[in-house]
Amino acid sequence: MQIKNNWTLNEIQEIYYRPLLDLIFDAATIHRENKAYSEVQISSLISIKTGGCKEDCAYCPQAARYNTDIEVEPLMTVEKVKARAAVAKANGASRLCMGAAWREVRDNKDFERVLEMVTEVNEMGLEVCCTLGMLTYEQAERLKEAGCFAYNHNIDTSSDNYQNIITTRTFDDRINTLNNVRKAKLSVCCGGIVGLGETDDDRIKMLHTLSTMETHPDSVPINRLVPIKGTPLEDNASVPINEILRMIATARIIMPKSVVRLSAGRNEMNIAEQALCFMAGANSIFAGEKLLTTPNPDFDTDMQMFTMLGLTPRKPFKETASTNQPVEITA
Repeated sequence: MQIKNNWTLNEIQEIYYRPLLDLIFDAATIHRENKAYSEVQISSLISIKTGGCKEDCAYCPQAARYNTDIEVEPLMTVEKVKARAAVAKANGASRLCMGAAWREVRDNKDFERVLEMVTEVNEMGLEVCCTLGMLTYEQAERLKEAGCFAYNHNIDTSSDNYQNIITTRTFDDRINTLNNVRKAKLSVCCGGIVGLGETDDDRIKMLHTLSTMETHPDSVPINRLVPIKGTPLEDNASVPINEILRMIATARIIMPKSVVRLSAGRNEMNIAEQALCFMAGANSIFAGEKLLTTPNPDFDTDMQMFTMLGLTPRKPFKETASTNQPVEITA
């Protein structure tokens, strides 16, 4: 299937509203044509700096202004990150994602420590992904030089709905950071969250933004909101599995070469529901007991599921939609 970057809203809408079984079948067919459909990328996500964030993201328990049970923790040591990376690698992860509760990257000693973390984990043979908030092109270049493989910066929702969820930065701020990441030739990881109170039109518009980028994101996380007590969205209802399937299948059809990640909220899904997500085109998961601050299935549970479903973990540094390659660090 030819990659298309000029999808219209009407075209995506027609795909999104297909009868569900037809939609899953069509997505599965495209998935088999473009990817090793039984191969799933395993990523491990750790919070290297937790809580105390100045932002007001309505879904996030790490925002300093909300009264949640999250304890503020300083930036991890390099040795602790390496230890966590070793566990993740031993359990089949090919990518380690490091998240810090920052509004933006600052050129200080903390960033220098993150760069050291990146170098050390890259030398362990893992793809390194960072999600540190907004960053400049120069900072993105430094991450790339240190051995960073990918950078995550989700757009979260549609541009129309964005200000209902976050007021401390704009949708354009998100796009600017993504442009800096792409310019530095880092792999782009960008998706969104369902369950924020958005409409189907918002979901379609979010997918439209992603699929009409000059280059599709290499990785597209589809997150299901996990409502956290103390945040403005604590009373939001859980999104039904059929709506998650629509998002995954539509993303697979309109971005056939991208990795579509079944991300936050997977802990509330049974194996049959997850199997449908893989059938609909998901080919990546986060594994490990926690995603930053929310519960997640542990490695052993996921490996049992992989065995049952005939799935295999993807090796690190395999094909991506970008030209990004493994980075060799020289002394």
